[in-house]
Amino acid sequence: MLLQDLGYDVLLIGRTTSSSKPLGCLSYETYRMKLPFERGPMFYVSYAFSLFFHLLFRKSDLFFSNDLDTLLPNFVVSRIKRKPLIYDSHEFFTEVPELVGRPKTQTVWKLMEMNILPKVKNSLTVSNSIAQLYREEYGIKMKVLRNVPLQRSFSEKKREELGLPTDVKIVILQGSGINIDRGAEEAIEAMSLLDGAMLLIVGSGDVIESLKQRVKELAIESKVIFKDRMPYDEMMAHTRVADLGLTLDKDTNVNYRYSLPNKLFDYIHAGIPTLASDLKEVRGIIEEYEVGEVVDVVEPSALASKIDQMLGSTKFNDWKQNCLKAQKQLTWNKESQVLRELIRSIDE
Repeated sequence: MLLQDLGYDVLLIGRTTSSSKPLGCLSYETYRMKLPFERGPMFYVSYAFSLFFHLLFRKSDLFFSNDLDTLLPNFVVSRIKRKPLIYDSHEFFTEVPELVGRPKTQTVWKLMEMNILPKVKNSLTVSNSIAQLYREEYGIKMKVLRNVPLQRSFSEKKREELGLPTDVKIVILQGSGINIDRGAEEAIEAMSLLDGAMLLIVGSGDVIESLKQRVKELAIESKVIFKDRMPYDEMMAHTRVADLGLTLDKDTNVNYRYSLPNKLFDYIHAGIPTLASDLKEVRGIIEEYEVGEVVDVVEPSALASKIDQMLGSTKFNDWKQNCLKAQKQLTWNKESQVLRELIRSIDE
């Protein structure tokens, strides 16, 4: 881990819920807060207070805040202790789908952001487009740090070992946020129009249960397999045996419009082509490295047609080879230089 390489003792703070799984063996210290609420306004209140007091009574030299829901306690304690703070925004938080259409809640988060973020000297975000939005909104210049994986070797597993069929093409959709407007519903509908292919959904999210119900309604249980959220290496073992990766976020809000999903880079590092919705940052990666194609509209028949076309395309092997080349460029070893230089400038 970069912070450890730079001499920091790292403490990762999060929360535990009724569905939390063990973190496994990590090289740094962790603390998971057990809160009286798991959702709703009181969850965020209890989360902020618990995080504030834990930070306040821990020896700290650098605070690293991930996303707006952790910023307030990190900001206040960093001011009290007069220690530097880095804010890492993984999305344009105030425009996430969960807040769009809820103006009162959105206003609360917006007020917090507008009163704190311009005062944060060191900040990061995940794409050039989101950095530009923050610059237009607050006049700040955020550094761009894309969440690309480490280039590393993965243990090779066969489909049989993973409980997957060997006689069909596998299309995978993965992610820890398989939520509304991310194309999962349309991908399932598309499978009812395809032969010789199945959809593997790996991860968790708000729509998983409704997706399972729709699979039953369509009677396509043999064409769709669900697997729960799993450790990264295990997930990548599944991705590596797939034939095609999907990233289908819709242009329904500002946050999705300029997103750069982790799964895109995971597919590249797994060596499989990507079929993506037409979003600016995603299209830029796919076209620059020639690792797949973009579909104009996220609609079942269009997806089915495009999936069928790509799986049988003469370009398929070229896309796979281009993934191998792109892995060497889109790697954390190179991308992390942005953060390394930022931390060094703070330490000087």
